[in-house]
Amino acid sequence: METNKVKAILIGAGQRGAQVYGAFARRNPNDIVFVAVAEPDEARQKEFCRDHGICPDNAVEDWHELLARPKMADCAFVCTQDNQHIAPAMAALQAGYHVVMEKPMSRNADELRELKALAEEKGKLVTVCHVLRYTPFFSKVKELLDAGKIGQLQSVQQIENVAYWHQAHSFVRGNWRREDETSPMILAKSCHDMDIILWMVGSHCTKVSSFGSLGHFKAENAPEGAPEYCLDGCPVSDTCPYNAERIYLQSKGVHVPVIRKVVSLENTDESVREALRRGPYGRCVYHCDNDVVDHQVVNLEFENGVTASFTMCAFTWDGGRTIKLMGTHGQIVGDVEKDEIELTCFATGTTTTIRLNADPEGHSGGDKGFMRDVVRQMKTDGAYTGRTQVASSVESHLIALAAEDSRVNGHTVMMDAFV
Repeated sequence: METNKVKAILIGAGQRGAQVYGAFARRNPNDIVFVAVAEPDEARQKEFCRDHGICPDNAVEDWHELLARPKMADCAFVCTQDNQHIAPAMAALQAGYHVVMEKPMSRNADELRELKALAEEKGKLVTVCHVLRYTPFFSKVKELLDAGKIGQLQSVQQIENVAYWHQAHSFVRGNWRREDETSPMILAKSCHDMDIILWMVGSHCTKVSSFGSLGHFKAENAPEGAPEYCLDGCPVSDTCPYNAERIYLQSKGVHVPVIRKVVSLENTDESVREALRRGPYGRCVYHCDNDVVDHQVVNLEFENGVTASFTMCAFTWDGGRTIKLMGTHGQIVGDVEKDEIELTCFATGTTTTIRLNADPEGHSGGDKGFMRDVVRQMKTDGAYTGRTQVASSVESHLIALAAEDSRVNGHTVMMDAFV
Protein backbone atom coordinates (compact mmCIF):
# COMPACT_ATOMS: atom_id res chain seq x y z
CA MET A 1 0.00 0.00 0.00
CA GLU A 2 1.28 3.46 -0.89
CA THR A 3 2.25 5.90 1.83
CA ASN A 4 1.20 9.54 1.63
CA LYS A 5 4.52 11.33 1.51
CA VAL A 6 8.09 10.21 0.88
CA LYS A 7 10.68 11.21 3.46
CA ALA A 8 14.27 11.60 2.32
CA ILE A 9 17.66 12.59 3.67
CA LEU A 10 20.23 14.37 1.52
CA ILE A 11 23.96 13.67 1.55
CA GLY A 12 25.60 16.50 -0.35
CA ALA A 13 23.68 19.76 -0.88
CA GLY A 14 25.48 20.89 -4.00
CA GLN A 15 24.20 21.65 -7.48
CA ARG A 16 22.37 18.36 -8.10
CA GLY A 17 21.30 17.67 -4.53
CA ALA A 18 19.96 21.12 -3.69
CA GLN A 19 19.14 22.70 -7.03
CA VAL A 20 17.58 19.68 -8.73
CA TYR A 21 16.26 17.12 -6.24
CA GLY A 22 15.76 19.65 -3.46
CA ALA A 23 14.00 22.01 -5.86
CA PHE A 24 11.63 19.23 -6.95
CA ALA A 25 10.71 18.59 -3.33
CA ARG A 26 9.97 22.26 -2.77
CA ARG A 27 7.66 22.28 -5.79
CA ASN A 28 6.00 19.00 -4.78
CA PRO A 29 5.74 19.07 -0.96
CA ASN A 30 2.88 16.58 -0.90
CA ASP A 31 5.01 13.96 -2.65
CA ILE A 32 8.46 14.19 -1.04
CA VAL A 33 10.09 16.07 1.82
CA PHE A 34 13.71 16.25 2.94
CA VAL A 35 14.02 15.83 6.70
CA ALA A 36 17.80 15.91 7.20
CA VAL A 37 20.99 16.91 5.41
CA ALA A 38 24.70 16.19 5.60
CA GLU A 39 26.77 18.93 3.95
CA PRO A 40 30.26 20.14 5.01
CA ASP A 41 29.87 23.61 3.43
CA GLU A 42 28.20 25.70 6.13
CA ALA A 43 26.57 28.18 3.76
CA ARG A 44 25.06 25.46 1.55
CA GLN A 45 23.91 23.50 4.59
CA LYS A 46 22.15 26.52 6.10
CA GLU A 47 20.52 27.44 2.79
CA PHE A 48 19.16 23.91 2.36
CA CYS A 49 17.83 23.84 5.91
CA ARG A 50 16.13 27.20 5.41
CA ASP A 51 14.60 26.14 2.10
CA HIS A 52 13.25 22.86 3.47
CA GLY A 53 12.42 23.73 7.06
CA ILE A 54 14.97 21.29 8.49
CA CYS A 55 15.71 21.76 12.18
CA PRO A 56 19.37 22.35 13.13
CA ASP A 57 19.57 19.00 14.95
CA ASN A 58 19.07 17.23 11.63
CA ALA A 59 21.81 19.13 9.82
CA VAL A 60 25.36 17.80 10.09
CA GLU A 61 28.68 18.19 8.32
CA ASP A 62 29.59 14.50 8.10
CA TRP A 63 27.33 11.87 6.55
CA HIS A 64 28.78 9.25 8.92
CA GLU A 65 27.04 11.02 11.80
CA LEU A 66 23.73 11.18 9.98
CA LEU A 67 23.71 7.51 8.96
CA ALA A 68 24.72 6.42 12.46
CA ARG A 69 21.40 7.71 13.77
CA PRO A 70 18.20 5.64 13.79
CA LYS A 71 16.61 5.44 10.35
CA MET A 72 14.49 8.56 9.83
CA ALA A 73 13.36 8.40 6.20
CA ASP A 74 12.49 6.14 3.30
CA CYS A 75 15.51 6.92 1.16
CA ALA A 76 18.90 8.59 1.13
CA PHE A 77 19.97 10.78 -1.78
CA VAL A 78 23.73 10.48 -2.31
CA CYS A 79 24.88 13.63 -4.13
CA THR A 80 28.47 14.06 -3.00
CA GLN A 81 31.44 14.52 -5.34
CA ASP A 82 32.08 11.68 -7.79
CA ASN A 83 34.79 9.87 -5.86
CA GLN A 84 32.72 10.04 -2.66
CA HIS A 85 29.53 8.30 -3.84
CA ILE A 86 30.18 4.68 -3.03
CA ALA A 87 30.91 4.84 0.72
CA PRO A 88 27.73 6.70 1.82
CA ALA A 89 25.63 4.60 -0.56
CA MET A 90 26.91 1.38 1.01
CA ALA A 91 26.43 2.80 4.50
CA ALA A 92 22.89 3.93 3.70
CA LEU A 93 21.98 0.43 2.50
CA GLN A 94 23.39 -1.00 5.73
CA ALA A 95 21.27 1.49 7.68
CA GLY A 96 18.12 0.28 5.95
CA TYR A 97 17.54 3.04 3.42
CA HIS A 98 16.66 2.78 -0.23
CA VAL A 99 19.33 4.76 -2.10
CA VAL A 100 18.97 7.36 -4.83
CA MET A 101 22.46 7.82 -6.16
CA GLU A 102 24.13 10.32 -8.44
CA LYS A 103 26.32 8.96 -11.18
CA PRO A 104 28.96 7.74 -11.41
CA MET A 105 28.52 5.20 -8.64
CA SER A 106 32.23 4.35 -8.56
CA ARG A 107 35.22 4.15 -10.89
CA ASN A 108 36.18 0.81 -9.34
CA ALA A 109 34.69 -2.32 -10.93
CA ASP A 110 34.83 -4.34 -7.71
CA GLU A 111 33.01 -1.62 -5.78
CA LEU A 112 30.28 -1.54 -8.41
CA ARG A 113 29.70 -5.27 -8.07
CA GLU A 114 29.79 -5.05 -4.26
CA LEU A 115 27.12 -2.32 -4.28
CA LYS A 116 24.85 -4.41 -6.47
CA ALA A 117 25.34 -7.45 -4.22
CA LEU A 118 24.63 -5.48 -1.03
CA ALA A 119 21.43 -3.97 -2.48
CA GLU A 120 20.21 -7.47 -3.35
CA GLU A 121 21.18 -8.80 0.08
CA LYS A 122 19.34 -5.99 1.90
CA GLY A 123 16.34 -6.06 -0.43
CA LYS A 124 16.70 -2.33 -1.11
CA LEU A 125 16.62 -0.28 -4.27
CA VAL A 126 19.63 1.58 -5.61
CA THR A 127 18.21 3.99 -8.16
CA VAL A 128 20.95 5.63 -10.19
CA CYS A 129 20.30 9.06 -11.64
CA HIS A 130 20.37 8.06 -15.31
CA VAL A 131 17.83 10.77 -15.98
CA LEU A 132 18.01 10.54 -19.79
CA ARG A 133 15.85 7.41 -19.66
CA TYR A 134 13.06 9.64 -18.35
CA THR A 135 13.17 12.32 -21.01
CA PRO A 136 10.16 12.44 -23.36
CA PHE A 137 12.68 12.28 -26.22
CA PHE A 138 14.44 9.02 -25.35
CA SER A 139 11.20 7.54 -24.03
CA LYS A 140 9.63 8.07 -27.45
CA VAL A 141 12.65 6.68 -29.31
CA LYS A 142 12.54 3.55 -27.15
CA GLU A 143 8.77 3.24 -27.71
CA LEU A 144 9.22 3.36 -31.51
CA LEU A 145 12.06 0.88 -31.37
CA ASP A 146 10.19 -1.61 -29.17
CA ALA A 147 7.12 -1.32 -31.42
CA GLY A 148 9.20 -2.60 -34.34
CA LYS A 149 8.85 0.59 -36.36
CA ILE A 150 12.30 0.11 -37.94
CA GLY A 151 12.37 -3.69 -37.92
CA GLN A 152 15.32 -5.34 -36.23
CA LEU A 153 17.89 -2.91 -34.86
CA GLN A 154 21.34 -3.30 -36.44
CA SER A 155 23.39 -0.28 -35.41
CA VAL A 156 23.30 2.85 -33.23
CA GLN A 157 25.18 6.13 -33.58
CA GLN A 158 25.09 8.55 -30.67
CA ILE A 159 26.84 11.91 -30.25
CA GLU A 160 27.19 13.91 -27.07
CA ASN A 161 27.73 17.57 -27.84
CA VAL A 162 29.22 18.75 -24.56
CA ALA A 163 29.24 22.48 -25.54
CA TYR A 164 32.36 24.60 -25.40
CA TRP A 165 31.23 26.55 -22.28
CA HIS A 166 30.22 23.38 -20.40
CA GLN A 167 33.61 21.79 -21.02
CA ALA A 168 35.34 24.93 -19.78
CA HIS A 169 33.11 25.23 -16.72
CA SER A 170 32.97 21.63 -15.51
CA PHE A 171 35.89 19.77 -17.08
CA VAL A 172 38.64 22.38 -17.35
CA ARG A 173 38.05 24.79 -14.49
CA GLY A 174 35.57 22.82 -12.42
CA ASN A 175 35.19 19.81 -10.18
CA TRP A 176 35.48 17.19 -12.94
CA ARG A 177 38.69 18.46 -14.52
CA ARG A 178 41.05 15.81 -13.12
CA GLU A 179 40.67 12.08 -13.46
CA ASP A 180 42.56 11.32 -10.22
CA GLU A 181 40.14 13.51 -8.22
CA THR A 182 36.92 12.31 -9.85
CA SER A 183 36.79 9.86 -12.76
CA PRO A 184 37.56 9.64 -16.47
CA MET A 185 35.47 11.87 -18.73
CA ILE A 186 33.77 8.86 -20.34
CA LEU A 187 32.44 7.86 -16.92
CA ALA A 188 31.84 11.28 -15.35
CA LYS A 189 30.00 12.75 -18.34
CA SER A 190 29.14 9.96 -20.72
CA CYS A 191 28.02 7.04 -18.54
CA HIS A 192 24.57 8.48 -19.38
CA ASP A 193 25.27 7.67 -23.02
CA MET A 194 26.57 4.19 -22.32
CA ASP A 195 23.35 3.63 -20.35
CA ILE A 196 21.10 4.90 -23.16
CA ILE A 197 22.85 2.76 -25.77
CA LEU A 198 22.59 -0.30 -23.51
CA TRP A 199 18.88 0.43 -22.97
CA MET A 200 18.21 0.82 -26.67
CA VAL A 201 20.11 -2.29 -27.73
CA GLY A 202 18.66 -4.51 -24.99
CA SER A 203 21.60 -6.92 -24.96
CA HIS A 204 24.88 -7.40 -23.09
CA CYS A 205 28.00 -5.71 -24.47
CA THR A 206 30.79 -8.06 -25.59
CA LYS A 207 33.56 -5.84 -27.05
CA VAL A 208 34.71 -2.25 -26.51
CA SER A 209 37.33 -0.08 -28.23
CA SER A 210 37.99 3.62 -27.76
CA PHE A 211 40.22 6.51 -28.85
CA GLY A 212 40.55 10.10 -27.64
CA SER A 213 42.71 12.69 -25.93
CA LEU A 214 43.02 16.12 -24.35
CA GLY A 215 43.60 18.06 -27.54
CA HIS A 216 43.11 21.74 -26.79
CA PHE A 217 42.90 22.85 -23.17
CA LYS A 218 46.61 22.78 -22.34
CA ALA A 219 49.43 25.28 -21.82
CA GLU A 220 50.98 25.06 -25.27
CA ASN A 221 47.77 26.38 -26.79
CA ALA A 222 47.61 29.50 -24.61
CA PRO A 223 47.55 32.79 -26.56
CA GLU A 224 50.68 34.88 -26.18
CA GLY A 225 50.50 36.96 -23.03
CA ALA A 226 47.47 35.16 -21.57
CA PRO A 227 47.49 35.65 -17.76
CA GLU A 228 46.62 33.04 -15.16
CA TYR A 229 43.21 34.65 -14.59
CA CYS A 230 40.88 36.04 -17.24
CA LEU A 231 40.14 39.25 -15.33
CA ASP A 232 43.85 40.17 -15.18
CA GLY A 233 43.80 41.98 -18.51
CA CYS A 234 43.96 39.16 -21.04
CA PRO A 235 45.02 40.51 -24.48
CA VAL A 236 42.55 38.21 -26.30
CA SER A 237 39.57 38.61 -23.96
CA ASP A 238 37.41 40.03 -26.77
CA THR A 239 37.90 37.01 -29.03
CA CYS A 240 38.44 34.11 -26.62
CA PRO A 241 35.25 32.01 -26.41
CA TYR A 242 36.35 30.70 -23.00
CA ASN A 243 36.73 34.13 -21.38
CA ALA A 244 35.30 33.69 -17.87
CA GLU A 245 33.84 37.20 -17.85
CA ARG A 246 31.87 36.42 -21.03
CA ILE A 247 30.62 33.03 -19.82
CA TYR A 248 29.58 34.05 -16.30
CA LEU A 249 28.77 37.77 -16.56
CA GLN A 250 27.82 38.50 -20.17
CA SER A 251 26.19 35.34 -21.49
CA LYS A 252 22.40 35.11 -21.41
CA GLY A 253 22.01 31.37 -22.05
CA VAL A 254 19.65 29.16 -20.03
CA HIS A 255 22.66 27.56 -18.36
CA VAL A 256 23.87 30.80 -16.77
CA PRO A 257 21.79 30.87 -13.54
CA VAL A 258 22.87 27.34 -12.65
CA ILE A 259 26.60 27.72 -13.27
CA ARG A 260 26.76 31.19 -11.71
CA LYS A 261 25.50 29.78 -8.42
CA VAL A 262 28.33 27.25 -8.55
CA VAL A 263 30.77 30.13 -8.83
CA SER A 264 29.10 32.16 -6.08
CA LEU A 265 26.27 31.00 -3.85
CA GLU A 266 25.17 34.64 -3.47
CA ASN A 267 24.84 34.82 -7.28
CA THR A 268 25.05 38.56 -7.81
CA ASP A 269 27.18 40.20 -10.49
CA GLU A 270 29.43 41.63 -7.78
CA SER A 271 29.91 38.32 -5.95
CA VAL A 272 30.49 36.40 -9.17
CA ARG A 273 33.05 38.93 -10.39
CA GLU A 274 34.87 38.79 -7.07
CA ALA A 275 34.91 34.97 -7.14
CA LEU A 276 36.37 35.02 -10.66
CA ARG A 277 39.31 37.22 -9.66
CA ARG A 278 41.18 34.42 -7.90
CA GLY A 279 38.75 31.52 -7.77
CA PRO A 280 38.95 28.38 -9.89
CA TYR A 281 36.27 29.47 -12.36
CA GLY A 282 38.20 32.64 -13.24
CA ARG A 283 41.29 30.78 -14.41
CA CYS A 284 42.50 30.85 -17.98
CA VAL A 285 41.48 27.53 -19.55
CA TYR A 286 45.04 27.09 -20.81
CA HIS A 287 46.55 27.48 -17.36
CA CYS A 288 44.46 25.00 -15.35
CA ASP A 289 45.50 21.63 -13.93
CA ASN A 290 42.94 19.65 -15.96
CA ASP A 291 43.77 16.31 -17.58
CA VAL A 292 40.48 14.73 -18.73
CA VAL A 293 39.92 14.32 -22.47
CA ASP A 294 38.04 16.89 -24.54
CA HIS A 295 37.09 14.47 -27.33
CA GLN A 296 36.63 10.69 -27.44
CA VAL A 297 35.03 7.99 -29.58
CA VAL A 298 33.82 4.54 -28.47
CA ASN A 299 32.87 1.47 -30.53
CA LEU A 300 30.71 -1.30 -29.06
CA GLU A 301 29.53 -4.76 -30.08
CA PHE A 302 26.67 -6.60 -28.36
CA GLU A 303 25.64 -10.23 -27.91
CA ASN A 304 22.70 -9.82 -30.29
CA GLY A 305 25.01 -8.60 -33.07
CA VAL A 306 24.10 -4.92 -32.83
CA THR A 307 27.00 -2.47 -33.12
CA ALA A 308 27.15 1.05 -31.71
CA SER A 309 29.41 4.06 -32.04
CA PHE A 310 29.59 6.99 -29.65
CA THR A 311 31.30 10.36 -29.98
CA MET A 312 31.83 12.86 -27.18
CA CYS A 313 33.20 16.27 -28.14
CA ALA A 314 33.67 19.54 -26.25
CA PHE A 315 33.83 21.68 -29.35
CA THR A 316 30.17 22.23 -30.10
CA TRP A 317 27.91 25.27 -29.83
CA ASP A 318 24.97 23.73 -28.01
CA GLY A 319 24.97 20.96 -25.48
CA GLY A 320 22.77 17.96 -26.08
CA ARG A 321 22.68 14.67 -27.89
CA THR A 322 21.84 13.33 -31.31
CA ILE A 323 21.07 9.70 -32.09
CA LYS A 324 20.55 7.52 -35.16
CA LEU A 325 19.14 4.00 -34.94
CA MET A 326 19.39 1.90 -38.08
CA GLY A 327 17.09 -1.09 -38.50
CA THR A 328 16.22 -3.62 -41.17
CA HIS A 329 13.02 -1.80 -42.17
CA GLY A 330 13.79 1.83 -41.38
CA GLN A 331 15.70 4.36 -39.32
CA ILE A 332 15.15 6.76 -36.44
CA VAL A 333 17.09 10.03 -36.35
CA GLY A 334 16.68 12.40 -33.43
CA ASP A 335 18.01 15.57 -31.81
CA VAL A 336 17.35 16.01 -28.09
CA GLU A 337 17.80 19.80 -28.10
CA LYS A 338 15.47 20.29 -31.04
CA ASP A 339 13.05 17.83 -29.41
CA GLU A 340 12.53 16.28 -32.81
CA ILE A 341 12.49 12.69 -34.08
CA GLU A 342 12.34 11.54 -37.71
CA LEU A 343 11.04 8.02 -38.45
CA THR A 344 11.72 6.77 -41.97
CA CYS A 345 10.18 3.64 -43.50
CA PHE A 346 12.27 1.99 -46.23
CA ALA A 347 9.31 0.26 -47.94
CA THR A 348 7.29 3.42 -48.49
CA GLY A 349 10.07 5.99 -48.50
CA THR A 350 8.05 8.13 -46.14
CA THR A 351 9.45 10.11 -43.23
CA THR A 352 7.31 11.03 -40.25
CA THR A 353 8.50 13.91 -38.09
CA ILE A 354 7.59 13.74 -34.41
CA ARG A 355 7.92 16.97 -32.46
CA LEU A 356 7.79 16.78 -28.71
CA ASN A 357 7.11 19.53 -26.21
CA ALA A 358 9.46 18.67 -23.39
CA ASP A 359 10.63 20.83 -20.53
CA PRO A 360 13.69 22.70 -21.89
CA GLU A 361 15.40 22.60 -18.50
CA GLY A 362 16.60 19.79 -16.30
CA HIS A 363 18.09 17.38 -18.83
CA SER A 364 15.25 18.02 -21.31
CA GLY A 365 12.63 17.00 -18.78
CA GLY A 366 14.57 14.00 -17.52
CA ASP A 367 15.15 15.35 -14.01
CA LYS A 368 11.43 15.86 -13.43
CA GLY A 369 10.51 12.45 -14.86
CA PHE A 370 13.20 10.78 -12.80
CA MET A 371 12.01 12.34 -9.55
CA ARG A 372 8.41 11.38 -10.24
CA ASP A 373 9.58 7.81 -10.71
CA VAL A 374 11.59 7.93 -7.48
CA VAL A 375 8.51 9.09 -5.59
CA ARG A 376 6.53 6.19 -7.02
CA GLN A 377 9.25 3.72 -6.06
CA MET A 378 9.41 4.99 -2.50
CA LYS A 379 5.64 5.18 -2.03
CA THR A 380 5.48 1.46 -2.86
CA ASP A 381 8.56 0.70 -0.69
CA GLY A 382 10.38 -0.69 -3.70
CA ALA A 383 7.59 -2.90 -5.04
CA TYR A 384 7.75 -0.73 -8.14
CA THR A 385 11.38 -0.74 -9.26
CA GLY A 386 11.42 2.00 -11.85
CA ARG A 387 13.17 2.43 -15.17
CA THR A 388 16.76 2.59 -13.96
CA GLN A 389 18.21 0.20 -11.42
CA VAL A 390 21.59 -0.83 -10.13
CA ALA A 391 22.09 -3.94 -12.30
CA SER A 392 21.84 -2.10 -15.62
CA SER A 393 23.73 0.87 -14.21
CA VAL A 394 26.61 -1.35 -13.13
CA GLU A 395 26.80 -2.78 -16.65
CA SER A 396 26.84 0.63 -18.33
CA HIS A 397 29.48 1.86 -15.86
CA LEU A 398 31.64 -1.17 -16.66
CA ILE A 399 31.31 -0.40 -20.38
CA ALA A 400 32.58 3.14 -19.69
CA LEU A 401 35.50 1.81 -17.64
CA ALA A 402 36.33 -0.66 -20.40
CA ALA A 403 36.30 2.19 -22.92
CA GLU A 404 38.81 4.12 -20.84
CA ASP A 405 40.98 1.02 -20.50
CA SER A 406 40.91 0.66 -24.29
CA ARG A 407 41.72 4.32 -24.86
CA VAL A 408 44.66 4.34 -22.48
CA ASN A 409 46.14 0.94 -23.33
CA GLY A 410 45.32 0.76 -27.03
CA HIS A 411 43.49 -2.54 -27.24
CA THR A 412 40.01 -3.95 -27.69
CA VAL A 413 38.46 -4.98 -24.38
CA MET A 414 36.55 -8.25 -24.17
CA MET A 415 33.81 -7.61 -21.62
CA ASP A 416 33.56 -11.18 -20.35
CA ALA A 417 37.17 -10.94 -19.15
CA PHE A 418 37.11 -7.30 -17.99
CA VAL A 419 37.81 -6.73 -14.31
